[in-house]
Amino acid sequence: MNLPESTNEDAEPVAYGPGLYIVATPIGNLGDLSPRAAAMLAGADVIAAEDTRVTARLLAHIGAKVPMLPYHDHNADTVRPRLIARMANEIVVLVSDAGTPLISDPGYKLVRDARAAGVTIVTIPGPCAAVAALTLAGLPTDRFLFAGFLPAKAGARAAAIIELGAVRATLVFYESGGRTGATLAEMAKLLGNRPAAVAREISKRFEETVDGTLENLAARYAETPPRGEVVIVVGPPGEAAAVDDATLDAALLRAMAVQPMKPAVAEVVELLGLPRNRVYARALALRDAGN
Repeated sequence: MNLPESTNEDAEPVAYGPGLYIVATPIGNLGDLSPRAAAMLAGADVIAAEDTRVTARLLAHIGAKVPMLPYHDHNADTVRPRLIARMANEIVVLVSDAGTPLISDPGYKLVRDARAAGVTIVTIPGPCAAVAALTLAGLPTDRFLFAGFLPAKAGARAAAIIELGAVRATLVFYESGGRTGATLAEMAKLLGNRPAAVAREISKRFEETVDGTLENLAARYAETPPRGEVVIVVGPPGEAAAVDDATLDAALLRAMAVQPMKPAVAEVVELLGLPRNRVYARALALRDAGN
């Protein structure tokens, strides 16, 4: 199909040809669909959609009729080779039900195999619930980790919370409304009473963001679960305890006993979260003292 010309930052025409186009779609408000995304959807030869019924409503909104193929976790291995073959001569668009494809959605193997096949791959950026919630939460954004949905089984869920809780970054989770209260309570138990926020129905009519501590939020939603799509944002842990020279020296000696100084320094920097110049200086002193 023929697509209208787009422009890049230098106002030069951008030609659309066969390949894979990853298109972000609205997470609620249909007005968030960019003109470029709408053009790609309307001009595609085929759309690989997580749920074709959801994408059909979006196509109706822009007045377009385009063939679709379901592409999700349950059929991906079967459908993927067919899509890759079509990309050689056709415009294949990948969408998820809402937001940016591949973010807690199937798709990365399609991108991987398309690249291996030498197919042109283009992303059409747009809405993402995780990033939108992060901007609403009022928590540090210099470092953040998107954790998606936690495991459903209790043991794996608790282990994941503990593991992620050690990361010195703001954490972003997706959750269902019905499990939000219980998840917040478990986080408070395992992570301590950190600052957090719950964002729901982002970009929709009843959008709401509530901030507080994990305990406060758990109590709020214990009896009255939030409705709609929910994103939980949890602040990073407090400042780590200071690392003394003895601890640093011991870590360096262990690392330098099995590898050269440079990778040993890198390992200890990551392990203890210390400035590289401090670790490197101690490594030099230990090396010289041993000569």
